[in-house]
Amino acid sequence: MSAVLDDMDSRPGSTTSLLRTVIGLYLRDAGGWMSAKDIVALMEALGTTGTVTRTALGRLRKKDVVLQETRAGVPGFTLTDGAATMLARGDRRIYNPRSMSLEDPWCLISFSIPETEREKRHQLRRRLHWIGCGTVAAGLWICPDSLRGEVEEILMDLSLRDMATIFVTGTPMVGGSLRDAASKWWDLEAVAALHRDFIREHGSAGATIDGAPASPVRTVEPSAEAFSTYVQCIDRWRIIPYLDPGLPPAFLPEDWPGAEGSALFSRTVAAYAEPSAEFVRRTLKESQALPSPDWAPVLSLTCTALRDCTAQGWSAKSTAMIRPLLG
Repeated sequence: MSAVLDDMDSRPGSTTSLLRTVIGLYLRDAGGWMSAKDIVALMEALGTTGTVTRTALGRLRKKDVVLQETRAGVPGFTLTDGAATMLARGDRRIYNPRSMSLEDPWCLISFSIPETEREKRHQLRRRLHWIGCGTVAAGLWICPDSLRGEVEEILMDLSLRDMATIFVTGTPMVGGSLRDAASKWWDLEAVAALHRDFIREHGSAGATIDGAPASPVRTVEPSAEAFSTYVQCIDRWRIIPYLDPGLPPAFLPEDWPGAEGSALFSRTVAAYAEPSAEFVRRTLKESQALPSPDWAPVLSLTCTALRDCTAQGWSAKSTAMIRPLLG
């Protein structure tokens, strides 16, 4: 079973969640590796101290999200294979949110799992929920057919494929209204609350410029502030495309805030993605440009002191380890 279950196991806004977002956004573009010092510097732009960041890095190592790797004597981190897969899946969700039409097909997942496998049954339900599936009955789940590949992946990962049957079907025929059925199958109030929280917390980033609606060409300069705005926007948004199944309007309440939230997210990405990326590039470049310590004076003093010690009769054992420095 995969160690990296999903992109949802840390609370948005927490240090661990923000760190995951920074790593997801920029570590791959940095060549797949980033020094610990640079990660700390980027997190400091988010108001997180180095000590707290290192603790969060330790958590991500335990979760098999990152691996510690030293390059040219510099400690740093790279992604695990499982985390790379998770982030690629997250990219598709975050930047290409789902939106069904009434004619699109549906996927039904029926399963019967014995009590001896109840832990796997719990994991299956948890993971189906986290990719946006709804619960029709205890052993019958529903989702847009576009998610069928991820459902198959989950079943295979849990070794439960033989205990499940997948149906592809048209619009369900329900006894009442589609809106009433959807409200029972999904917790749409909770998803709507996520959208409204996002709009409330990040509306200022893409809402207005001098009182006028913001456009996708809004000019934002590369800065720590732009970086912070963008990272926190992505961190707050990234769970929504997982939990929001992108249902057709006929399934949703009339005051559904999803379209407003998606439009705000698109404007924020258009305005802040590149300035934030440029801030990161400059931060990494400045770090790489820092001169290495000049050890020549130190080595010169050390060699002189060692020669003095040798002349005073210090044992060969005491000086053998650094004999090459004596010239």
